Amino acid sequence: MPEIDAREDVTSRKHFLRGLSAAGAAGAAGVLLAACGAGNDKRPATGMATPKRKTSGGDLAILNYALTLEYLEADFYDQVVRSGVLKDRRVAELAKRIGEAEQAHVSALEVAVRGQGGKPAAKPKTAFENVFAGGAQKVLEAAAVVENLGAAAYLGQAGRIQDKKILAAALSIHSVEARHAAAINALVGNGFKGSGPLVGSLPDGAFAKPMAMDEVLKAVQPFIAKA
Repeated sequence: MPEIDAREDVTSRKHFLRGLSAAGAAGAAGVLLAACGAGNDKRPATGMATPKRKTSGGDLAILNYALTLEYLEADFYDQVVRSGVLKDRRVAELAKRIGEAEQAHVSALEVAVRGQGGKPAAKPKTAFENVFAGGAQKVLEAAAVVENLGAAAYLGQAGRIQDKKILAAALSIHSVEARHAAAINALVGNGFKGSGPLVGSLPDGAFAKPMAMDEVLKAVQPFIAKA
């Protein structure tokens, strides 16, 4: 495996909390993973107006959608670290630091929603048993998919976010997710360029392709426990 520096250069948690809270993020979109009917997001953005409070649409729905994905990512890395499946110390440390970044994203989004009197989306119940059964290589392959998915998901919402401050916060997370993806893809051996949005450090060439909500929700279904 190539050497990867485990020191993640991520956005300051305090800075992110201040920035996102100031953006007026609020409201509850419900459990987005269970609400597949809300996944059609192909309509264009309607302007840069500040979103209204206590509504489940627009920027607020996007924020809770992002929160749901961050819940899944944070839980995945928490299970990875606790399982001890990654025997290489440097790789295990990298997973720990990425997990800390994902948890910081969760905390920031939760604070932003609650600060405006809203209710954060419920945490999805995850199912990573099949991943862990495949050992360290399978875990790293799943991590590469999850990180590429996170980057593509944020990119998919960028054109729909109306509030400039929320957009800036979302892009700051998108950048971190993409850097996580590059590191993990290098470990897996996926190469610089992949065949689609979830494979490779630069999966779509010079310009990454976004993924819509319905595409993302479909992609994460294998990681969600069936009711």
